[in-house]
Amino acid sequence: MTSLEEKRHTLAHLLAAAVAERYPHAKPTIGPAVENGFYYDFDFTGGDMPGEADLAELENSMREMLPSWSDMTGTEVSEADARARFEGNPFKLELINGIVQSGEKITLYTAGDFTDLCRGGHSEHPSKDIKADSFTLDRIAGAYWRGDEKNPMLTRIYGLAFDTKEDLAAYHEKIEDAKKRDHRKLGVELDLFTFSPLVGSGLPLYTPNGTIIREELAKFSEELQRAHGFQKVWIPHITKIDLYKTSGHWDKFGDELFLVKSQESSDEFALKPMNCPHHTQIYAAKPRSYRDLPVRYMETTTCYRDEKTGELSGLTRVRSLTQDDAHIFCRPDQIQGEFEAIMNMIKKMYGTLGMEFRARLSFSDSAKPEKYLGDPQLWKEAEATILEVAKKLELNYEVAPGEAAFYGPKIDIMVVDALGREWQCATEQLDFVQPQRFSLEYTDSDGTKKTPVMIHKALLGTIDRFMGVYIEHTAGAFPTWLAPIQVRVLPVSEKHTEYGEEVLAQLRTAGIRAEMDDGDSLGKRIRNAKGLKIPYVLVIGDAESEAKTVTVESRDEGKLDAVPVGDFVERVKKEIANRA
Repeated sequence: MTSLEEKRHTLAHLLAAAVAERYPHAKPTIGPAVENGFYYDFDFTGGDMPGEADLAELENSMREMLPSWSDMTGTEVSEADARARFEGNPFKLELINGIVQSGEKITLYTAGDFTDLCRGGHSEHPSKDIKADSFTLDRIAGAYWRGDEKNPMLTRIYGLAFDTKEDLAAYHEKIEDAKKRDHRKLGVELDLFTFSPLVGSGLPLYTPNGTIIREELAKFSEELQRAHGFQKVWIPHITKIDLYKTSGHWDKFGDELFLVKSQESSDEFALKPMNCPHHTQIYAAKPRSYRDLPVRYMETTTCYRDEKTGELSGLTRVRSLTQDDAHIFCRPDQIQGEFEAIMNMIKKMYGTLGMEFRARLSFSDSAKPEKYLGDPQLWKEAEATILEVAKKLELNYEVAPGEAAFYGPKIDIMVVDALGREWQCATEQLDFVQPQRFSLEYTDSDGTKKTPVMIHKALLGTIDRFMGVYIEHTAGAFPTWLAPIQVRVLPVSEKHTEYGEEVLAQLRTAGIRAEMDDGDSLGKRIRNAKGLKIPYVLVIGDAESEAKTVTVESRDEGKLDAVPVGDFVERVKKEIANRA
């Protein structure tokens, strides 16, 4: 049976054939199957190139060709034959060089009148396996040859492909939903954050509304941590680079640091890209006994990384990233208990936020030991401990070799949003390396000096990134406890304003984030409140003013009965207290 990936790969060839027919000067390069479809890169130097408006014609050409692609067959050829066939295409010749150097065989695949250099993995009978209405061309973009910005810029044509027309339509619907949920769009509409060219790319500025969400999320995280024995610390935003040279981060991530120059000191400084080395120095500031452990530090703080401009994306990839970061220094026999406690916090956090997750056990790649620091035996013990925790807590988990940090294995929490996309947010990481590099120690029960184990932990991870994810997950309809504006009061007319102000005062006295809008027509004010996705709207007219009640319009439940103000206040206070 032909797999979807094989169909997509075949469609990349079909696209190349359609381009070759309409643009004979085009030089095809590579065209793989990718998630949700396929693409093919072309060099159109020396002639016309297609634009977005031409995609429909290319797509029609593909459908016209498909019936003639009854078979797709591969043939092994010599190096000389391959070079002769692609004599005028330097990109294909470069690929042939690589195939020859690797000792692989050279194969050409033919369907209809089109032949291409390829390793294989296609539909053997395209006209039978691929439905003409199951694919479409999606967009055109630029792409460097082999992903290297030093190489020529090519034209990449993307296509979408699924098994059926219905699957393709469902994907389009999902994409349209994603566009409506785009946190960059909602961030403007809901007045949550902005970016300024004078401040710089990747450096978000949060409005009062966005700041409320950030602070409520951080508050929840810190409450969970305090309940598990974490103590808050504070560290500066710059440090001598010697700190990162000792930790090992300089060698691994030195090119991602923002360097800071001092006019008076010869020391070299950097904006901190992470917090763990600083926390080791707080631990190291005084002698520790085995009775003192575990020591748990937490901090909600901003780090800075010099991300490439092309990789920045709204809040999900920034240069100033605020983390609910924490570090534990413990004895080896305390590792499992600490990991279990962290997982319980993670379950509470994401259960409250209404998000499911799975655990990715990020382990080392035994084939590339040079990527990791520390004793291989300690790595083995650490990975065994993590696996034991995952099994004991019955987590939905998978083992991911090669995904470990350079200093230790970890559990990455892959959060699933409303569109089924996965995002890496929370994490807990074992670290046997930094305690050794910083010569951290404690006096054990037998009087000997021992090195503690370090555990890195974050519940939300980068708060900016999580906000981007959560805005899209909720489509901006935040639960009451997290909503920047929880209640909006709408007097029907000017004569109801006085009672509206009384209601507003009661709400604010109760700690509820409330506003009153007594401007335009009532219908327009109701529409504005719904556009801002405010959880509750209170309409106040003659009847409400006389009875000292409010008519409640709930965002999630629709119109509710009129109730006394005090009853409504208690309802909202309960939702906030329960984080509902």
